[in-house]
Amino acid sequence: MCGIFGYIGTRTASPILVEGLRTLEYRGYDSAGIYVPGYGAVKAVGPIDNLAKKIKETIPGTSGIAHTRWATHGAPTETNAHPHTDQSGSIFVVHNGIIENYTLLKEGLKVQGITFESDTDTEVLTKLIGINYSGDLLEAVQRTLRMVQGTYGLAVMSEHEPEKIVVARMGSPLVIGICEDGNIIASDPSAIVSHTKDVIYLDDGDMALIEKDSYQIMSFEGRGREKTTEKIEWDLEEIKKDGYDHYLLKEIMEIPKAIENTLRGRLIPDKGRVKLGGLEKHSDKLSGLHRLTIVGCGSAAYAGEVGRYILEEYAGVPTTVELASEYRYRTNLKDSKSAVLAISQSGETADTLAAIRLAKKQGLGTFGIVNVVGSTIARENDAGVYNHAGPEVSIASTKAVISQITVLIMLAVFIGRERKMSLEDGKDIIEALQSLPKEIEKVLEQREEIEKIAKKYAQFQNFVFIGRNNHSPLASEAALKLKEITYIHAEGYPGGELKHGPIALLDEKFPVVAFAPQDHVYEKIVSNIEEIKARKAPVLAIANTGDDQVSHLVDDVIYVPKVHPIIQSIVSIVPTYLLAYYIGIEKGYNVDRPRNLAKSVTVE
Repeated sequence: MCGIFGYIGTRTASPILVEGLRTLEYRGYDSAGIYVPGYGAVKAVGPIDNLAKKIKETIPGTSGIAHTRWATHGAPTETNAHPHTDQSGSIFVVHNGIIENYTLLKEGLKVQGITFESDTDTEVLTKLIGINYSGDLLEAVQRTLRMVQGTYGLAVMSEHEPEKIVVARMGSPLVIGICEDGNIIASDPSAIVSHTKDVIYLDDGDMALIEKDSYQIMSFEGRGREKTTEKIEWDLEEIKKDGYDHYLLKEIMEIPKAIENTLRGRLIPDKGRVKLGGLEKHSDKLSGLHRLTIVGCGSAAYAGEVGRYILEEYAGVPTTVELASEYRYRTNLKDSKSAVLAISQSGETADTLAAIRLAKKQGLGTFGIVNVVGSTIARENDAGVYNHAGPEVSIASTKAVISQITVLIMLAVFIGRERKMSLEDGKDIIEALQSLPKEIEKVLEQREEIEKIAKKYAQFQNFVFIGRNNHSPLASEAALKLKEITYIHAEGYPGGELKHGPIALLDEKFPVVAFAPQDHVYEKIVSNIEEIKARKAPVLAIANTGDDQVSHLVDDVIYVPKVHPIIQSIVSIVPTYLLAYYIGIEKGYNVDRPRNLAKSVTVE
């Protein structure tokens, strides 16, 4: 959500700033702007192209900061876009996050004769830095932050000190890229990887003074902090479209590869065991759990729900799933035999991070499943597992969700083999995991057939998805994808809940997508389908190859291979991603960047 980019070095900054913003587009934004000392700020509403058109010639200068804004305080306008400037017009700030006490600060500044042009909390922060500035930008920012409450990742420059960028982090990610021709700051390593793979991740409470050939990291009080330089593990090529029309389709088609990368080096087939290096030191604690609470938001929470069924059935671990945005307000009792597992693609999700911090305060063990190496959740947990699914650019998460479920299956084996899981069961599950990429490829080979079905169903304005057992949360996940990508109203329900209200909505204009694998609740879902057809609603079934019974009941079928029950849910969800993609294309929408959404939600 929002993006920060800055450069200071020996090259001309403006084209670097604009390209840096382009790499951050996937995070979601509604306006953008850059600042270069001696030239001032240039802003535009809408896509980066609008900003680029306003920069008619290369702006001289070898330093600058830039921003993509996603509106929180104030509408998307040029006035509200970043960078913001102080009263003197010499201090410029870009900021991600929310200043919670900005109203009080604003009133105090007005008393001092300070005027405001925008509706943003960031302008208040900027004007406050200006009031505190007396020739030392670092000192002015430090003094200001002592007065501020809220979350922020920010970068500050002054016309009087163009050779410096001051940055600070509290709750919103920032990373420094160490380059041969200077230094870069960004809110996401994807904006840095084309310049360098050497990065330093800032933690909450960190500030940094960045110059072209040096950097200093310190606390808000000015105490020096030592940081280790880390390597970005992926290449720029991994975030290109590779000939696909959209990142979303590319990432769906990359699901088999993502699974292979998630599994690589972690399976021990002959022993029926899984090696999760980050968790090895905590194996006793995990195997002795009385309860595991999984926290996440959106698709991560639905992945956790699938994991709940798997962990309870195969590992014997009592498991609950909580939306992180609500867990943070819960009162939980301390229990040395309980732990919290956070799931987040970005590793920066604000509500999930808050849930982890709450759990740590209560003395609970905290673990994580994240995709981004070096992210805040990865660093603040006791231990965890990286997905290694590769960068995910499209806002709607697909391959990362599949990777999350895959990790949860491995976690079930990791814990289960220490509890009740037999050697043979362990071997069977590992064999199933090894077969998973090829089984997914069989689904992806049906792209053209799914596209035809999508064109048929694109006319409808409402959908219900249903499933039972571990396909129940997948109904909600599939509905979420359809909402995100196509703006069609969709809901997900357990099949057994259909008759408890939602069935009242059904008619010939209200289709139902039913997950109907041939498992131990197959007859139950078939009964649901018969109830639906009695109300004349169209039914699209996701069924196992060769299932003739369901094909006679429904209007359309997408067939998926019948596999081991523990991986059936993964195989079943994939065609719904393609369905949502092709419906979105049929309706002419930007499927990579749906309106009002952001890839990484770093504010509450």
